[in-house]
Amino acid sequence: MASEFDGRSTQTNMIERIKSMILKPKGEWARIDAEPKTPRDIVLGWVVPLAAIGPAAGAIGQIVFGVPVPFVGTVRPDPMAVVATAITGYVLSILSFFIVSAIINALAPSFGGVKNMIQAMKVAAYSMTATYIGGIFSIVPVLAPLGMLLSLYGFYLLYLGLPLLMRTPQEKGVLYTVVTVVCVIVVSFVLGMVALNAGAALR
Repeated sequence: MASEFDGRSTQTNMIERIKSMILKPKGEWARIDAEPKTPRDIVLGWVVPLAAIGPAAGAIGQIVFGVPVPFVGTVRPDPMAVVATAITGYVLSILSFFIVSAIINALAPSFGGVKNMIQAMKVAAYSMTATYIGGIFSIVPVLAPLGMLLSLYGFYLLYLGLPLLMRTPQEKGVLYTVVTVVCVIVVSFVLGMVALNAGAALR
């Protein structure tokens, strides 16, 4: 049997899963729910490669096109600072995944669900698919807002997968999703401030 980490088959499976998560998320969540996974599978097979898209694209875009600044024009940042900021953002993105997974798992009993860290990690990882893919728009700075719009689709993916994987009653699924989204926004804001401050320190 081919390993999940075999080069070509892994890449093909990832592309097919991305397409299904974007176009047919209900059916794909059902498959994800039934799959036996380890933390290593989820982190190395999904989060680590896909979380790199946004930081890498953003760094390339800033170095090639510069950064548009209102009333100033295009500013060319120091390439080393850009790369260092991208690495910081990448690390914080992976850290965010672990924090959100822990929050999802901790909240499950409050909404009639069942605590299961593997399932929580699946929810956190795969609901971020649209956000991860949307990061590609950062390669052209003026298109970055399109990536932010696509990331909103991630909230819908979370809404579909969260109650299913965490075994939450349907009537409590919406509230569970809303509370999780609020937590995700708070975590993203805090880590975003950390990334900005780290970036400013490097300039």
